[in-house]
Amino acid sequence: MFRREFWRNFDFFLFGSVLFLCVFGLIMIRSTIAGNIELANYVNRQATFLGIGMAVMLGVTVLDYHYWKSLSKLMYVFILAFLGIILIIGTTSFGAQRWLEVGLVNIQPAELSKIVVILVLAHYFSHNEKKPKNLRWLATSFILVAGIIVPIFLQPNLSTTILLAVIWFSMLWISGLPTKYVVIFGLGGIALGLIAFPFLEPYQQERILTFIKPDENARHGNTYNVEQALITIGSGGLLGQGYNSGTQVQLRFLKVRSTDYIFSAIAEEFGFIGTLILIAILIFVIVRCIRAARLASDMYGALIAFGFATLIAFQTMVNIGVNLRLIPVTGQTLPFISYGGSSLLSLLLGIGLIESVLLHRKTL
Repeated sequence: MFRREFWRNFDFFLFGSVLFLCVFGLIMIRSTIAGNIELANYVNRQATFLGIGMAVMLGVTVLDYHYWKSLSKLMYVFILAFLGIILIIGTTSFGAQRWLEVGLVNIQPAELSKIVVILVLAHYFSHNEKKPKNLRWLATSFILVAGIIVPIFLQPNLSTTILLAVIWFSMLWISGLPTKYVVIFGLGGIALGLIAFPFLEPYQQERILTFIKPDENARHGNTYNVEQALITIGSGGLLGQGYNSGTQVQLRFLKVRSTDYIFSAIAEEFGFIGTLILIAILIFVIVRCIRAARLASDMYGALIAFGFATLIAFQTMVNIGVNLRLIPVTGQTLPFISYGGSSLLSLLLGIGLIESVLLHRKTL
């Protein structure tokens, strides 16, 4: 299995790009904690998860990705049980019950659910590849996703709920969704959004209303955070103020700077040119994932790679969009860079799956 020919299909460009982003993330997290004693362990924790994630990635790479087909039902039941436990005994933070405290580590099952959804849908769509693309085919896939989305929505975690819905639709589309259903989905999505708004949590409604009509005089909350993010980005100029030298970050005007607004911190320290390079690398990673989907030997492998490309692309666009005030505030992190052990671990697991699709494409 470890013969030289086997590793010829390994995408070293994808691996190198991801590793660079992860290490750069550690560097930026170190800068964003800005001497805050309460956050002093962030870098060590993220580094620990990076080490574990790399080991998991290599292990998943070597393992034939077809093996996960036999575990689809088990993974689905496991993640449902895990999400159920969170709703009962999960740790509450910032008004949401999303974490399970295990020793000194908080685990967020919603991050793992992203990978499970991709694997379960890839199995379902590939297994029914030659069957009619009718309402029954569509409804069954929806039920599979809804089983995971509902407990995540109840945490509440609207951003991940939307992400999982986007992954479902993208994999549905690539699997041959008839064009007539696309229009129905578009109109249905708008209607669902309007109907669901009154049932959202107050802070979720506030984020949307604040985006539509911001309070320019606000000195706290979402408006303040976004305004500070824009100021931080603007203060970076073309080349930035230099690493660990951004005034907005170091003086702590920018809040949530190691997670949601880390892009703004990067813009302040490395400027417009630095953010362009960062975005280019993230796009390169997405393109390599799509390349893996095109080279896959079967529909199952192609859907895994395409689903994960969608995940990275959506999180990237949403995180940067929030920082630039192009969309309402959400909790999506910048892939591989923002602080978050569960997020990093799930992302690296996904990269391992994509590498496995490439390595085993000639073993069928």
